[in-house]
Amino acid sequence: MSTIKTLTLGAALACGTAMSAQANELHFIMCGGEIREADQTVVDAFVAKHDGVTVNIEAVPWGTCQDKSLTLAAAGDPPSIAYMGSRTLRQLANNNLIVEAQISEETRGAYQPGILNTVTVEGVEWGYPRAFSTKAMFINCDLAAAAGVACEAPKTWDDMYAMAKAINDNTEAAGVGLAGKDFDNTMHQFLNYLYSNGGVVIDPATGENKLDSTATRETLAFYEKLVSVAQEGPTAWERSQLKDLYNDGKIGMYIDGPWGRGQHNESINEITVPIPHGPQGDNGTILITDSIAVFKGSGHEELAHELAGMLTTGESQYALDTEWGLTPIFDYAALGFDAPYYEGDDYWQVFVKGIGAGGPEPLVEDFKSLQSVFTNMIQGIILADDTVDNLVEIAAEELDDAL
Repeated sequence: MSTIKTLTLGAALACGTAMSAQANELHFIMCGGEIREADQTVVDAFVAKHDGVTVNIEAVPWGTCQDKSLTLAAAGDPPSIAYMGSRTLRQLANNNLIVEAQISEETRGAYQPGILNTVTVEGVEWGYPRAFSTKAMFINCDLAAAAGVACEAPKTWDDMYAMAKAINDNTEAAGVGLAGKDFDNTMHQFLNYLYSNGGVVIDPATGENKLDSTATRETLAFYEKLVSVAQEGPTAWERSQLKDLYNDGKIGMYIDGPWGRGQHNESINEITVPIPHGPQGDNGTILITDSIAVFKGSGHEELAHELAGMLTTGESQYALDTEWGLTPIFDYAALGFDAPYYEGDDYWQVFVKGIGAGGPEPLVEDFKSLQSVFTNMIQGIILADDTVDNLVEIAAEELDDAL
């Protein structure tokens, strides 16, 4: 069940009418089912700044939140503003339900490389990036030692495969956890490797489909190779389940976000390393953001833009990133923050260093169609249903249909 919290400034409007007060109430849909302290603080400051303005924050669970925002907007009763996955922005923009973001030049210049690509469709920014995550590889050093290999970061795919094969062949564990279930993070896992091989899915500036490429073929061929050293039946597993296999000592390595360290058994002797790169790339990662969208037709567009801007200042973002344990969305040192939480911390540096070579979660109108494009291709190679060339060609054609 969703929770609703109304924040009201004590002073009434000069006219004092209920109608005018209602006209100055912003409806803020917050995906995730909770109102975070960092967000609450900013909303309180915004309300205090505007005499007679209220903000009704409706916190809705992820499972229904994005559909609710879309349904309200399509019915002519849009929220003023919403925090949601950036993956929804293209659908909302294509249906003329949101307005372009108004990101200040100061804020724009502070974002980490590639962040704005996560909210950009054909050169237009449709959201204010708010929460950010990257990925890295976790390796069980005890399994590496038992396999007779040094527990150190594999720099390339060949290095990674050699380590995984040694673990697979010389211990009771599989070498690597491979996600292949019909689930969104199966696509995300693949994109970690694709972006680490210099690949592109959709050009953010032009909207052009770039999936059919040598980089994609090489990445899919590497997946085909990993099947022989992965857990049994990868098509039955998604990322959160790989974490369980890792905790049980049944796989030697897998990819996860910065929250992984807190979810692993304390007894595991592990290292966290950048995602190994392919023959054409550098150590990259998928760049995933949630963002704030301003809806069209609420009558509060300018106020909503102002609130979105306040929520995405350096101070506000730093509070959220530290509260949630997120990859830093800004270069906080460049903004003048003293000793940002990720500087001097080897763990955090792993998640930061891959940003420059990373790429966005692709923006399409129908995310489920996008997910199917990648799932079909990945499952096809895992199950040996077709060749790499045919699977990539088919996936690229399906992506054309999804755009």
